[in-house]
Amino acid sequence: MIKFIFLSILTLYNCAQAKSIQIQKPKTYQGYENIRGWFMSEKLDGIRGHWDGKQMKSKNGNKISTPKWFTKNLPPFALDGELWSKRGDFENIQSIVLDDIPSEKWKEITYEIFEVPYQDGNFTQRLQYAIKWIQEKKIEHVHIINQVQCKNRKHLKEYLQYIDNLGGEGVIIKNPKLLYFTGRSKEILKVKNFNDMEAKVISVNTGKGKFLGLMGSLTLQLENNVVFRLGGGFNINERKNPPKIGEIVTFKYYG
Repeated sequence: MIKFIFLSILTLYNCAQAKSIQIQKPKTYQGYENIRGWFMSEKLDGIRGHWDGKQMKSKNGNKISTPKWFTKNLPPFALDGELWSKRGDFENIQSIVLDDIPSEKWKEITYEIFEVPYQDGNFTQRLQYAIKWIQEKKIEHVHIINQVQCKNRKHLKEYLQYIDNLGGEGVIIKNPKLLYFTGRSKEILKVKNFNDMEAKVISVNTGKGKFLGLMGSLTLQLENNVVFRLGGGFNINERKNPPKIGEIVTFKYYG
């Protein structure tokens, strides 16, 4: 039995609103994989942004309303990255990035690139397309996420501890030798000291006591059709503005 210790809930876009796009998705690191020579990077806790050469979209294919200055000098080719500000700032990032009308607070957001989709070559070669463009255009709010070559499992464990000590969410480790691919793959892995999982909201339950008039809990359905209630880990703003029925949420847990 999994013991759920809920840390937070991240409301995502309603999948029914737009056609999902094909992107890379990591599997979870199990500890036995041969990851020598793979590239490690910090897993940033922001909003994933897929630039298709013309507009910014969420991982579910929904358009993200960005200021014109933010995308003005982005390349005519695709980029994949995280819309981010700093560690431990997810609620602020979410309120800025998911606002239908972009505000001045977008000046707090940077675009942290971890992939250059559809370009030729291995991972390092693909990143060079973005590096060259950013340098030529002198774009200050777009960065390439730092990549560290992994020596062995001990090195990965030490790097994860380093990221944890900084207050980070975890690590992504990726096979750099492959051509670009989409979908969930064992060639790219997420490494965390906690687990996360996605579920669909099937009901929003009214609170009692101090949460009277607010959301008390969510009834969620996992991909394997298991249904359960999530009642902890919410802040007051999330209780005032709960996700809608049918939306996909991500929850974190230990165990």
